[in-house]
Amino acid sequence: MQGSSRSRSRGVSMADVARLAGVSSQTVSRVSTGHPGVVESTRRQVLDAMRELGYRPNSAARALKRGEFRTIGVILFTLSTTGNSRTVEAIATQAALEGYAITLIPVAAPTQDGVLGAFTRLGELAVDGVVVIMEVHLLDATNLTLPPGVQVVVVDSDAGDRYPVVDTDQADGARQAVRHLLGLGHRTVWHVTGPAESFSSERRALAWRQVLEEAGRPVPPIQRGDWSAASGYEAGLRLAAEPDCTAIFAANDQMALGVLRALHERGRRVPEDVSVVGFDDIPDAASYLPPLTTVHQDFAEVGRRCVQGLLAKIRAERTGPGTDLVPTILVERASTAPPPGP
Repeated sequence: MQGSSRSRSRGVSMADVARLAGVSSQTVSRVSTGHPGVVESTRRQVLDAMRELGYRPNSAARALKRGEFRTIGVILFTLSTTGNSRTVEAIATQAALEGYAITLIPVAAPTQDGVLGAFTRLGELAVDGVVVIMEVHLLDATNLTLPPGVQVVVVDSDAGDRYPVVDTDQADGARQAVRHLLGLGHRTVWHVTGPAESFSSERRALAWRQVLEEAGRPVPPIQRGDWSAASGYEAGLRLAAEPDCTAIFAANDQMALGVLRALHERGRRVPEDVSVVGFDDIPDAASYLPPLTTVHQDFAEVGRRCVQGLLAKIRAERTGPGTDLVPTILVERASTAPPPGP
């Protein structure tokens, strides 16, 4: 027992396990890697010695020998938004199905130096490839530039001409929302948009404007939000004071929730007086009052395509740039209806 304590204090090696078990270091290595060619009684003997000594196989050393670490790095600027948190969850789930773990590296500020610093940290932690969730424009660069030789897939970005990008079809989702409201008979659609630096917000707002212009409808002034319910509430108070506002497309469900509250407080009924559409289809959207019509994003599919696309690059099955868009679906609920009569 005293010998075991001394071994633990100085660090237990494979040779220590081999001596205690009365086998070769090669046999210990085979047991630790799950090699099938080990007699069961010998395997149990080695495992008993590992437990007694507190030995843990050095997975990093084995990874170096294999040339892979079975780990995917994920770089992102924030976990506070619905899109980012659900995308990370989906990536982690798909990675686990593929036998990989993820290492998460948050970046304090959306800058080129911040991204490169995150790559340096991931290199020290030993990963096979990297998913970069680029939901906002960089503050100090027009384009994202990543270190050469890194296997990478980018999420939510306009970098498809330089890197493989996976994204929800933001523009088509917004088009579906606006066309739905116009199809109900509304003269135009007001828009509560997200932050100006957000790629998703930018694409949804551009598609909203294009649909109205193509239909020959007036384009109301944008109401700027920041993805939060509080910003949606402030925008909703302004829109409630617009007598001609009968339809609102909010760029996410949290802002739509704030809009619903503001309209209720100002006596504007939903959907009898004003119809409201959100974006994301968060789990709570069906429990809003009224249940929210919204654009459904398939985050699980985004995660699946990110991981499978990255593994394809790691395995040299595909290396070219391009954008892979995941379709969206409009989910109609009780928050939309034809406009009030004259």
